[in-house]
Amino acid sequence: MNLYGVTGWKNAGKTGLMERLVMELVRRGLTVSTIKHAHHSVDVDQPGKDSHRHRQAGADQVLLASANRWALMTELRGAPEPPLSDLLARLDPVDLVLVEGYKRDTHPKVEAFRAATGNPLIAADDPTIRLIASDTPLQTDRPVVDLDDTTAIVDFILTDLGMA
Repeated sequence: MNLYGVTGWKNAGKTGLMERLVMELVRRGLTVSTIKHAHHSVDVDQPGKDSHRHRQAGADQVLLASANRWALMTELRGAPEPPLSDLLARLDPVDLVLVEGYKRDTHPKVEAFRAATGNPLIAADDPTIRLIASDTPLQTDRPVVDLDDTTAIVDFILTDLGMA
């Protein structure tokens, strides 16, 4: 499975870029899955609902299914967070998996950069970043494209992965 990441500091435009990349890749006929890493506690369940009650009762996994979708929730209960490779192994095969976050992993990435955040470029110290999508011109040893030029970013990713 092909894998490419989107990384950047908070408020750099990662999620918006992810949305646009998924839409463009799907428009081109590719199948895409995403993984989003969160640094805070997240819950896809709703307190009081049956599935939440199952988890609260101590179930390690709860699979919630309907005619429209299903979701498998796994409680870590103090166990270490699984590495990205373990999570990827749980996905169905697709043409491309886009990963938001996991900036310290070794897969190739595009960095979303907005000057207004005042943060330095991650790419300066990270050779896994192959492209910078920026809202301002930058002097760097990596290619830089406009943060809103989704077509150019997708073209770069597909070429970099040998999928063009």
